[in-house]
Amino acid sequence: MSGNAVEFIGVSKSYGSSNVLKNFDLVIPKEKIITIIGPSGCGKTTLLKMINRLIEPESGQILLEGKVINSLDPVELRRNIGYVIQQIGLFPHMTIEQNISIVPRLKGEKKQHLIARASELLDLIGLDPAKFLKRYPHELSGGQQQRIGVARALAANPSIVLMDEPFSALDPISRVQLQKELIHLNKQVRKTIVFVTHDIEEALKIADQVVLLNEGTIVQQGSPNALLQSPINNFVRDFLGAERFPLAYNL
Repeated sequence: MSGNAVEFIGVSKSYGSSNVLKNFDLVIPKEKIITIIGPSGCGKTTLLKMINRLIEPESGQILLEGKVINSLDPVELRRNIGYVIQQIGLFPHMTIEQNISIVPRLKGEKKQHLIARASELLDLIGLDPAKFLKRYPHELSGGQQQRIGVARALAANPSIVLMDEPFSALDPISRVQLQKELIHLNKQVRKTIVFVTHDIEEALKIADQVVLLNEGTIVQQGSPNALLQSPINNFVRDFLGAERFPLAYNL
């Protein structure tokens, strides 16, 4: 089995005359938080949606843990990937326990196991199961709902979790808190997290690796420190912000 979680090999995708990804190569290592950043329209969300086959490439291959994804059943593929999105998407008529358990239930898990797993995940994200299992989404704050979104993404024990601007609708205090919790959480659960964000501060703070895109290609990829200490060109400096490179601008 491949040592990488996801590999893009020569992938291209266009909409009309606009090339979103061009002969695109990317390796995403296992059990790391990878943040994808770049200007609007650079291909961030397209890249994310290709991993679960919501968007298909026109050419090239995408491998998921060494397997070509278009050889996999798309429904099964999606059930084995976790998702956390900005809109959260909790079902209002379901309890928190039912919301967390929805994918394992679809996969045929027994009720006793579902309750135990939901309780375990609530503990993991810092919410008391005795207080929260039987509540409904409208009884929770935005930050609590987003925590439930993270728990639901982990419920079927996927190896890969896709996160698309998951914290952008939260107030600044909740956002910072959840960023810290995500870093701490992944040290425990060891998932591959592909995290798309417009927030550069967030991207640099939570990432093991940052992938900076522009016009469908990778401008620079590496640890946050690598990008900050050795920006490859002026685009990287300008995109990350001049204030982060005071020496470079004062030479």
